[in-house]
Amino acid sequence: MELAITLFLFCAIVATAIAITTIRSLFAVVMLSGVISLLSALLFVLMDAVDVAFTEAAVGAGISTVLMLGTIALTSRTQKDIKRNNLIPLAVIILTGLVLIDGTLDMPSFGAPDSPAQTHVGAAYIARTADEIHIPNIVTAVLASYRGYDTLGEVTVVFTAGLGVVLLLGGMGARSRKRRQEEEG
Repeated sequence: MELAITLFLFCAIVATAIAITTIRSLFAVVMLSGVISLLSALLFVLMDAVDVAFTEAAVGAGISTVLMLGTIALTSRTQKDIKRNNLIPLAVIILTGLVLIDGTLDMPSFGAPDSPAQTHVGAAYIARTADEIHIPNIVTAVLASYRGYDTLGEVTVVFTAGLGVVLLLGGMGARSRKRRQEEEG
């Protein structure tokens, strides 16, 4: 059942990406980009990476969508016609995809018990956490202590992005008020 859900989500992401390439409305493109971020967050949840899923939903679907909508509000709502050859970008994308697929061929299977994460780091965390950190939840201990600087960095990125959105929206409101005052007076 989990495999079927994963395949459905991957197919939905590919279908949404194809739809994005054919749509001329930038508003629809922004909304579909948010949909891709939400579908990606669902995939992360299926892989038991809830912290990554939360960050993807907050930054990818939330903050990025708001920033792109703000950009559309300041520019145009439709894509301008540009005549150019699309074969070179298509070739670059296909080549990049092939290189990425080739790079994953020698990786261990997802959740394989003989992978380095399961045999080296994971076992060390399980064995040492109770004595070193004195936190009963191993995931919390890893995120808060062993990877504390990394977690702090992630929180700082999300906070900075949120602050940027608040400042952007606040500035847009001030511009709207100024425009209305100029029109009235």
